[in-house]
Amino acid sequence: MPNARAYAVDSPTGAFHPTTIVRREPGPTEVLFDIRYAGICHSDIHTARGEWGPTLYPLVPGHEIAGVVTKTGPDVTKFKIGDRVGVGCFVDSCGHCASCQAGTEQFCSGPGGAIFTYNNLGRDGLPTAGGYSTAITVEQDYVCHIPDSIPLDAAAPLLCAGITLYSPLKRWGAGPGKRVAIVGLGGLGHMGVKIAAAMGAEVSVISQTRAKEADGLKFGATHYYATSEPGTLPSLKRHFDLLITTVAASTDLTPYVECLDTNGVMVDVGLPEHESTIMMSSLVHGNKILAGSQIGGIAETQEMLDFCGSHGIAPQIEVISGDDITGAYDKVVNSQVRYRYVIDTSTFPA
Repeated sequence: MPNARAYAVDSPTGAFHPTTIVRREPGPTEVLFDIRYAGICHSDIHTARGEWGPTLYPLVPGHEIAGVVTKTGPDVTKFKIGDRVGVGCFVDSCGHCASCQAGTEQFCSGPGGAIFTYNNLGRDGLPTAGGYSTAITVEQDYVCHIPDSIPLDAAAPLLCAGITLYSPLKRWGAGPGKRVAIVGLGGLGHMGVKIAAAMGAEVSVISQTRAKEADGLKFGATHYYATSEPGTLPSLKRHFDLLITTVAASTDLTPYVECLDTNGVMVDVGLPEHESTIMMSSLVHGNKILAGSQIGGIAETQEMLDFCGSHGIAPQIEVISGDDITGAYDKVVNSQVRYRYVIDTSTFPA
């Protein structure tokens, strides 16, 4: 059984520490790959700190994973040794339910549902461990090819941040002639700006301040608005066809819904920990839609990677070592990262 170096946390208030975990030998249709880089997602922080319900400690988080295949099972047909690959938020599902058959495996309704990359029980009955490690074994159907045009370190965040924004932008028709607003310019938001601009939409950023305005325009936005300036949201009434909020803080959604034009759509991907509020009349007047979006299925994730590869899209990252993880969590919470931390697993101690 292959050993992997990893970083784990033992409690909601604990610090990350080096450890060793065991990965299973690849089954007939599984691949084992060396993890080179793993992104830090805010979901990792919520889970590690026990903010989203029970956590299986010790926890090795990470669902933005990029690496290189080192071993395959005898019946693997989709990958070979040396392939550049990635894994996102889930590593298994039943494969037979309506959701799995429709290519939305993340919503699997089979026994146990989708098996998430960490803080879940895997097909071997053991707790799943994520990308803050040097190797992982995954069923081939849940692994994606990373285009050669995307560096592995920059590719890692695409497996969550990239697909989280690509999926709703595609579903709700971002493209030429569409006015798209991205609320929040963080790890998710900056990917939304880049992808929406590449799709041909007219992109605006709505942020608290103008501190990131130069970045927003560089990433592809045409307009930038700061909610700290009085009258900003009222001045944007009926201004957008699609508005995606990436903000994890609870808020009154009404002023944002009122920024939508007739038949406009507001999509939440930020997943606030606490309740938000809304005046339903803001939806009714104008036939507006309030929607949510999670990630995407495997086929759509591969489609996103290919899209980013062909359009030269990659997140802006800061590469850190394993010893930096605990401090990086605090910086993410305080919006001090621009725009995604990526862990270099070669820094993990033997």
